[in-house]
Amino acid sequence: MASETPRTLQLGGLDNLGVPGKADASSAALISPRIPSSASSLKGINNPLTSKVTSVLSASYTDAEFRGSLALLDERHVRNNAETRRRLRLDVQKEVINSNGEVIAEFGRVAEQLRRIGSTIDKLNKTYDVMKTELDTAHIMTEPVLEEASSLIEKRGNVDTRRKLLGAFVGQFVLSEDEMVVLTQTADPVDGHFFAVLQKAKKILKDCEVLLGFEENPSLGSEVMSQTSKNINNGYQKLYKWVQREFKNLNLENPQIGSAMSRALRVLAQRPTLFQSSLDAFAEARESILSDSFYVALTGTDAAGAKSGSRHQGVKPIEMAAHDPLRYAGDMLAWTHSATVSEREALEALFVGDGGELARGLKEGRENDVWHLADEANEAEFDPIKALNEVVDRDLAGVGRLLRQRMQQVVQTNEDTILAFKLANLLNFYRLTFSKLLSGGGGSSNSTEGSESSLVQTLNDLETEALRHFRSLVRDHVASLQGEFAHAPADSAQPDFLQDGLEQLVAIMKTYDTSLASPGSRESGFAPILAEALDPYLSGCEEMAKKAASPVDSLIFTINCLAAARETLSAYDFTVTRVSELQSTIDTKAAALVNNQYGFFCEQSGVEALFAALAPLASDNKGDLQKAVKLSLLQPQALKLASQRLDDFLPSALMDAVENLKPLQDPRLARQLTEEAAEKFCVNFEHVEAILDAADEILFGGAEDKDSETTLRGLFPRTTVEIRVLLS
Repeated sequence: MASETPRTLQLGGLDNLGVPGKADASSAALISPRIPSSASSLKGINNPLTSKVTSVLSASYTDAEFRGSLALLDERHVRNNAETRRRLRLDVQKEVINSNGEVIAEFGRVAEQLRRIGSTIDKLNKTYDVMKTELDTAHIMTEPVLEEASSLIEKRGNVDTRRKLLGAFVGQFVLSEDEMVVLTQTADPVDGHFFAVLQKAKKILKDCEVLLGFEENPSLGSEVMSQTSKNINNGYQKLYKWVQREFKNLNLENPQIGSAMSRALRVLAQRPTLFQSSLDAFAEARESILSDSFYVALTGTDAAGAKSGSRHQGVKPIEMAAHDPLRYAGDMLAWTHSATVSEREALEALFVGDGGELARGLKEGRENDVWHLADEANEAEFDPIKALNEVVDRDLAGVGRLLRQRMQQVVQTNEDTILAFKLANLLNFYRLTFSKLLSGGGGSSNSTEGSESSLVQTLNDLETEALRHFRSLVRDHVASLQGEFAHAPADSAQPDFLQDGLEQLVAIMKTYDTSLASPGSRESGFAPILAEALDPYLSGCEEMAKKAASPVDSLIFTINCLAAARETLSAYDFTVTRVSELQSTIDTKAAALVNNQYGFFCEQSGVEALFAALAPLASDNKGDLQKAVKLSLLQPQALKLASQRLDDFLPSALMDAVENLKPLQDPRLARQLTEEAAEKFCVNFEHVEAILDAADEILFGGAEDKDSETTLRGLFPRTTVEIRVLLS
């Protein structure tokens, strides 16, 4: 403000120059000052006005201070007139003086406050000196007490730390009295608390192994490990005894292993010896129970002779309900299958439904076994499915023995051939069923495991014995028919024993068709049965055919027997190969019949000698034709007699030929064979016709009387076309 005042005063002094009438001009000069066009116009003027004007013109209107002064004037709303310009400097100076007075008054008040603060500080310094003296005295007096208290506090901290460390150690490495009671006392139940304590003891044992690796003096870790191992062993003994008791109290009709038992066995699996011992005891108990149940189901009474409760409820024993051997065997096998399925379902949750915990437990137990390294080479991975199948198989061992005894009696006392095969087929069905059941529940990939089952082996042995008995019965039956193999029937029809054998074979094939044999093995499996149930009858037919009255009767009889066997076998897909073999044999025999029919045509027609003589000759060979002309068979008289005999034969030739095959039971085949023989006859006759025509060309050439009775064709006028028509 002070710096702007001179400029303001200078501006305001323009009115004091005493230049009348120039106010407006000077205002305009302030806004837009002009530089004189010529410096010479100002020369000679050397007065205060000139100096003032020069000073005004030399001022820079773009200066920040100058612009600030103008803005300040605008804010004060100062009117630009003579009065305002004259009082402007006085007003500004007055304001500056007033402002300076106010500042001085404020500084006076500040000085007064500073004097008061100084006196307060002096008082505080005196008080501080007094308190410092007192504190020094008190410090000197309390220093021994503080040192002793610090020592006690430090000792207390060490004691607390050791107490916490001891508590943590005890909680981590030592079982409490209550926990030891739960783990070792047999009076306490085996529940979730027991398993939790056992798991804690195992963790303590594992932590002790880590502790031994870092402890300088291993006595503590060894002692804790020894005590913990003892407690764990006692816990496993308690668990083992509890499992043994629970096995004895299971529901005998439908044993269901609950979650507690499943968990107990999974934990016990970590001691493979105890686990296996438990399974052995369980298998023995279940074997006895199932054997008794099977005996009750058979007889209605238990081993002691007491009647079963089910008999009073209207359930008849198998031996009373089954009135025939097949029903009896089927009921026994059905009961065994039902018991096997129930036993497997009851044990499946234990071996399969635990998510592999049982296998992991056994693996852990084997790794912790001191003999693990010695047996490691022979150790196999635990298979839960295989273990389940083995336990089920052991449970049913007693049932298998009873089943074997009863089935052997049924098989050996039976004298019916068809029933013997049905028994063998029934045993085959259940053998395959049990093989799938005991190999993983129906899969075929583990069928080898199922075949290792003692129950499957029992059924396999029974099936073998039933088939052997069936073959024995068939052989006995065939042996009893030896007297019927003497002569073939007069009408060449199938003998009665063959018809009976085929009826029996149909019943056998119907039974076999219901078996569970795989498609790839059905035919090979049935081949031995055909060898016993069909081949002896066909062999008997062959023997009878050898004693037939004529070769034609032998062939017809053989074809009738083979065709009947073929038709019987063709209804089933597992006899395709044998049907093909029979058809091949029939074709061979049929070809012989065709030759026989052809011989009949040749012989009865009287051209047999002519065919034989002209067959080696060629119609286009002049030498052969000259030889033919000289033959006695082509002499006019002989040729005329041959033509006459042929004419006498042709009208009834076909009917006579068909009559020869009348005993053939397949009319279509008889007609076919006769047509083949006739065709062969026509082919040879066509050759004879060609020879005769060629011979006439040599003998007569182009003579006009070529067609007269003197020519060969005239003496033997029949043509191949005519022969075909008469024999068709």
